[in-house]
Amino acid sequence: MTTQTVEDLVLGAAQTHGVPGPVGQELLAESRPCLHLVPIQGLTPVQQRAARPAARTGGLPCLPDGVDWPDGRDPLVLTVDCAALPREALDIELPQDGYLLFFITIEYEPESSVVLHVPASVRTTQRSATYEFAGEPEQVKVYEPEVLYAVPGLTVSPDWRDSPATSAFLDLGGDRDDTLDDFEDAVRKEAAGGA
Repeated sequence: MTTQTVEDLVLGAAQTHGVPGPVGQELLAESRPCLHLVPIQGLTPVQQRAARPAARTGGLPCLPDGVDWPDGRDPLVLTVDCAALPREALDIELPQDGYLLFFITIEYEPESSVVLHVPASVRTTQRSATYEFAGEPEQVKVYEPEVLYAVPGLTVSPDWRDSPATSAFLDLGGDRDDTLDDFEDAVRKEAAGGA
């Protein structure tokens, strides 16, 4: 999605929902493009027809020869196929190919996490969940794999409503908070292609 497309989308939604242009500009200034990774059932029928797998939750990692599970044996929670990501939807640099593997123990304030990039040109082997520790067999937690698809979207700073024009709009009272909720929901939905 181009910058102009995002601006048109946000300002069009502002006009449709009775939100002043300066408020729309503040939401725009406090937002960034993103990709949502969703299961097939989270896509619209139109999106499903064009869908290309972009990631997978859980499962076992495929790692380069000589590379073992990261220290701590955190489970693999996500594998992202960098080549399958729609580049035009992002404003950050990611590798052009290969896979990003995310290892983390799922708990609040995890003690450790590791992200590995495995280039497409590197030979890999799927690792076992079983390993030996102090002479005893141990098992890494393995989450059920699920294929995910990339859907362009927009992330909005949670503090955007503290911006001057938006605060002034809210100070007018009435159901303006609901109006902003509807406006923000419409922007997110339109940014995701109407999903």
